Amino acid sequence: MDSDPRPGDDHPAHDLKARVRAVLERRNLTDNVSAEQAAASWEQDRFVARARALFYARMMFLTLGLLILAVPAWSGYFGFNGPISFLGYFAMLIYSVANLLVIDHPKAGRWVTYLSLCMDLLITVVLIARPQVGGGLQSPLLATQLLFTTLFAILFPKPLAILPPLLALPITTRLDLLLNRSVTAVELLTLLWYLGLNFIIVYVLVYLNEREATAHREVVSLQGDLKELAVVEERNRLAREIHDGLGASLSSMIIQAEYILNLAREDGLRTEIREMKATAEESIEELRRNLRMMRDDFELAQGLEDYVKTFRDRTGQAIRFERTGLTRKLPPDAQLALFRILQECLSNAAKHAEAKEVQVRLDFSAEGVHLVVRDNGKGFDPGRTPRGHYGLLNMRERAMKLGGSIVVDSAPGAGAQVAFSLPCLSA
Repeated sequence: MDSDPRPGDDHPAHDLKARVRAVLERRNLTDNVSAEQAAASWEQDRFVARARALFYARMMFLTLGLLILAVPAWSGYFGFNGPISFLGYFAMLIYSVANLLVIDHPKAGRWVTYLSLCMDLLITVVLIARPQVGGGLQSPLLATQLLFTTLFAILFPKPLAILPPLLALPITTRLDLLLNRSVTAVELLTLLWYLGLNFIIVYVLVYLNEREATAHREVVSLQGDLKELAVVEERNRLAREIHDGLGASLSSMIIQAEYILNLAREDGLRTEIREMKATAEESIEELRRNLRMMRDDFELAQGLEDYVKTFRDRTGQAIRFERTGLTRKLPPDAQLALFRILQECLSNAAKHAEAKEVQVRLDFSAEGVHLVVRDNGKGFDPGRTPRGHYGLLNMRERAMKLGGSIVVDSAPGAGAQVAFSLPCLSA
């Protein structure tokens, strides 16, 4: 005898849902996330991780800066004496912490990080150019400029965004000339060498960054395609099983009903058998229609028109179908919603409204697709739905799920009109 699963048992489906939910919540995404949204979330996470690494690197530089201020020989070399130097140090500390606090914001985090990085670069240029002896292109801190080029290229891999660190070397050379420091041949070689290294760093990092982003977008797109392919394969499998199982059973029921009908002699019994046969035929037609939808082989406009004809022949109601606009392919969910709403409207017109005439209009426009069903029945009050009747509620839920709208216009003795609209959708 099988035992019931206990709370401690493994439930792979539940674990998978929990992991998916945790990732979606962490990335602030919804269940209907698109490939573009997933890629944007990945890029934001990558930026935040790199910006945090920048913060820790900045803390290391601030530690070295504090060491420079603490050693008189070093602070004297840079000309940092007095309280102003310590005020500048604490200003760097404050904007570094402020950057960390807003780093997760999609827009403010990027702007504050970029501005704070530019401030770091400006301070570095001052440190390089300030010493009168051994400063400028001779400064031991000149290699720090390469680090800034790397940081800018990693965090902001755009041509204009990387411009500030590239301008640091020409600015340093210009400051040398303004401070009456002549540029020797060796310093000119140093300048050219650093410029070459800068361009190599920018090219390699931007190239690798673009390759990484492109590969990630391809993987995300491939995952979406594989998911859709798996859904299609599962739908086809279910369609085959339903056709071979339930479809065969309904066909057998129709054949048996025809056989019994030929044997029956009583009029009442023959009427019951005919109704049973008609119900089975309607069920198998509904089954075939759903199988076509599952296999994405359902033409909406023709399917609605065929159903109107079948319903008219079965009930004897005067139903007129009108189609306008250029027909286009819709997603399976949208097609199913339109068909179910039409079914519900015609059923209500026959069972409850006692309508003599029904008008059905299907309109395809640039804004979307619109279905309007109007009858001349006895009408009702849409605000007072009888208890246990969920037709209107189901129609509203279908419209809400697809981002559409449904308007029910009716009053006692004035007939009823249901207008269902879906935004522009494509398969």
